[in-house]
Amino acid sequence: MQITTLASGSTGNCALIREGETRILIDAGISCKRIKEGLRQEGLEPQDLDGVLITHEHSDHLSGLRVLEKHYQLPVFATLPVIHALEAMGADCIIPFHEIETGTVFSVNDVQVRAFHVPHDAADCVGYRFTGEHVLGYATDTGCITEEIIEGLSGADIALIEANHDIQMLRTGGYPYYLKKRILSDHGHLSNESSAELAGILHQQGTCHFILGHLSRNNNTVQLAHDTVAQTLSGTGATLQTAPMLGNLTVSTEVI
Repeated sequence: MQITTLASGSTGNCALIREGETRILIDAGISCKRIKEGLRQEGLEPQDLDGVLITHEHSDHLSGLRVLEKHYQLPVFATLPVIHALEAMGADCIIPFHEIETGTVFSVNDVQVRAFHVPHDAADCVGYRFTGEHVLGYATDTGCITEEIIEGLSGADIALIEANHDIQMLRTGGYPYYLKKRILSDHGHLSNESSAELAGILHQQGTCHFILGHLSRNNNTVQLAHDTVAQTLSGTGATLQTAPMLGNLTVSTEVI
């Protein structure tokens, strides 16, 4: 199973999952033009996709969805609260919604998918667990670590988790107080330190490949995120190998 981040960060999120002949897009938070460009770099066209999975209704996760659907009418998978939120935002009938329930396994071709709740200030927000030849877990926009998140990611061969901000950079930065309070809340975003804690838990349960996503442009750096998580993983006795950067503000750390 392969994951390619087409965009990851506060300005847009979109990832491609590939397993055999199955191709799944997670979120569409960049323009349709950028999505097509990213897919073509992978030798694909939008019509090759088997579906789009939406994590939640914030614009940095769906800004390109309307145009993408206008031209290609791909199956869109989302929980009912997210579907209602999208409809309230003007999503029209051209979008072929497929309602999913957290905790219930569904199939996209030969990939088994299960959504799980992630605490975030949205109508609903979910992470995804993909099972094929290998298991991949995906969870961003994570206000805090919960047992449901740990269970959803537990035993995954690859886990993409959020490392949104450095706490000190956020607290001393230029964001207004209300926004700092939102980000730091249990329904905001995961700090580097909390991301490291989650990575340590998952490593103890067998995860050997980590991708850090949704890094803030203003309150984090790739190096800070990497070093914070790497320090925790090194403390478990793991040997680290850093892979090439995977797109916009994304770092991959392999534990061997």
